[in-house]
Amino acid sequence: MPDLAQLAHLPVRVPLVNEVWGVWKSLSVARTNVLGIIPDIATSQPIVSGKTGKRWHMVMDPGAIREILLDKLDQYPKSVVTKNLLRPAIGESLFVAEGADWRWQRRTAAPVFSHRNVLNLAPIMTAAAELATQRVSKAGLRAVDFLDEMVTTTFDVIADVTFSGGDTFDRDAVHHAIDDYISDAGKISLFDVLGAPDWVPRPGRVVSGQAMRDMKVVADKAIEARAARGPKGVLDLLDLLLVGEDPKSGRKMNTKEMRDNLLTFIVAGHETTALTLAWSMYLVAFDQEVQDAARAEAQSVLKGRAATGDDVEHLPLIRQIVDEALRLYPPAGIVSRTAMADDVLCGREVRKGDTVMLPIYALHRSKLLWDDPDAFRPSRFADRKSIDRYAYLPFGDGPRICIGASFALQEAVIILATMLSRFKVRPVPGRDPEPVMILTLRPEGGVWLTTEPV
Repeated sequence: MPDLAQLAHLPVRVPLVNEVWGVWKSLSVARTNVLGIIPDIATSQPIVSGKTGKRWHMVMDPGAIREILLDKLDQYPKSVVTKNLLRPAIGESLFVAEGADWRWQRRTAAPVFSHRNVLNLAPIMTAAAELATQRVSKAGLRAVDFLDEMVTTTFDVIADVTFSGGDTFDRDAVHHAIDDYISDAGKISLFDVLGAPDWVPRPGRVVSGQAMRDMKVVADKAIEARAARGPKGVLDLLDLLLVGEDPKSGRKMNTKEMRDNLLTFIVAGHETTALTLAWSMYLVAFDQEVQDAARAEAQSVLKGRAATGDDVEHLPLIRQIVDEALRLYPPAGIVSRTAMADDVLCGREVRKGDTVMLPIYALHRSKLLWDDPDAFRPSRFADRKSIDRYAYLPFGDGPRICIGASFALQEAVIILATMLSRFKVRPVPGRDPEPVMILTLRPEGGVWLTTEPV
């Protein structure tokens, strides 16, 4: 057990549990912080099993995780709980779909995120980074909540790369709908935990249903207006989806399919990157030595300007900070699958219908896989080949790896490098964030930092 002095030199983390809970206690904790149900022993064992209404297994062994995400992909589809949480917002998009339906959507959407297309969209990220630094400058001596600031910045990016900032796209309406959904409908339902049929109404989703319907109407109108108008200038994500087709069948997405996938890009594309940036800012404020080294790198490359897509490969330490933030605070701190057939994982019997969880938060802090796992140490990513591919999963892996991973990493490096090249940030005493996961792992209370121009 680490002593208090040791703990004081570690960044904030989720207190994992050391006792066995029943279904009601587990549900209560999960609705407040999903990660609160992870047992502490998950950081020192390859698999942990139990029963909370349903049989479940938490898997932290890279070999077994490879089986789940790659070798036996169709045997472990996303769990009913996951689908019920996400379907009200993003329908039957490629994030939720399974089997043949998922495969044709993935083939159609994959070219959208080619290296060339992602690089073509970098100027939008650069412009957003520039605006963000201007807003922070205006705050002067006042502390800035970098969670709010990064949410604003990444939403500007995703709105522009999705709909080119068109007049038919109501940013505020979409933003409010997403916020309402995350705060209300995203909380785990008792009905999901107990395995109730899908037709049983979930109260949270009933409450937020209107906001979701309004958001979909906004998106449908924007899609139809763009289809009628055609593209202008650099192709954005909507343009690319409109011309995209499945190379195998020639099938193109209809308005509903396009809308569900665009909303997936919007919900995932700003929320997760904003969180990664907010946690990155917290960590560099926590460790001034790393911050100074990162600033020196950024200033050497950028020489006073905002970062561009071409700069990303020349900012290795900035990228390592982002990687380490994703390790310590992965946006999807836990993901779940449902076993469709009997199996054996890590020598443990898995029955058809069991819930199989990948607690990414525990995996990334496993004492079996990482040295000093709770410490902030970006240098551990200096040699990526030394890290087991299935020990580090901020974007998942296998065929269902996050389609926008390269987009998110490029955006995060551009914005973080620009920020650190212009400001020295320090934590506000007594305002440490609390890591809390409902749909995503957020810094509860915000990331409050003071800024000083450099």
